[in-house]
Amino acid sequence: MPIPVPSANDHQSAVRLLAKVPPITALFWLTKIFATTFGETAGDALSMSLNLGYLTSTFIFAGIFIGLVCLQIRAKHYHPYLYWFTIIASTTVGTTLADFLDRSLGIGYFGGSAILLTLLIATLYVWRTVEGSISPYALQRPRAEWLYWLTITFSQTLGTALGDWSADSAGLGYAGGMVLFSALILLVVALFYFTEISKTLLFWAAFVLTRPLGAVVGDFLDKPVSSGGLDLSRFAASAVLLLAIMLCVHWAKRQEARRTG
Repeated sequence: MPIPVPSANDHQSAVRLLAKVPPITALFWLTKIFATTFGETAGDALSMSLNLGYLTSTFIFAGIFIGLVCLQIRAKHYHPYLYWFTIIASTTVGTTLADFLDRSLGIGYFGGSAILLTLLIATLYVWRTVEGSISPYALQRPRAEWLYWLTITFSQTLGTALGDWSADSAGLGYAGGMVLFSALILLVVALFYFTEISKTLLFWAAFVLTRPLGAVVGDFLDKPVSSGGLDLSRFAASAVLLLAIMLCVHWAKRQEARRTG
């Protein structure tokens, strides 16, 4: 299923050759959903199963994430596994950070979502103001890359809070949350094809919405049966999801090699 891309013209394709991000295809979005689901199960595995707590887990994941972002910025071109491991790290820190804000600090899902949405919009505004574009392909300077990854971090954290809000506070449960966010993603696809709304804005809308979808899927996999989940091992679920991500990245590399070869 085609899903929003920032642009599809020849100029954008030429710019992408110099970028350090993957082509925005259906396979990109599938990998992103696997990564966000992994972020939920792996984040819960560290904070809950290993009893490290949300704050300690956030510091651990944040350290890994910042290290990977530094490597990503130092890289001269796109490295698939480096990029996706950085995305994975952003989803894990987003999971534990959102849980810390919503639960440990007692802000609640709605309050946490409101704060994170404000931070996300503010980051996009600053990025647009200082760099002139919020396109994922317009990362020509380190400052733009830092803003890109900061935007991703806030979007992943916001998505976690939204996923928890839909399943718990809104009373939709995990199945209802999956239906809701799948429907919203399909709406973004329709807006992409049938309106003149900025393709870059629609890209970021889809990017945000895939996170709560992954969050509710992850909760569905590892939460107790009594709570509506499947009660699978968080470590086993995370291992399977990581394998799925690696297979997607490998397949994307093969497709890109065929296209350019």
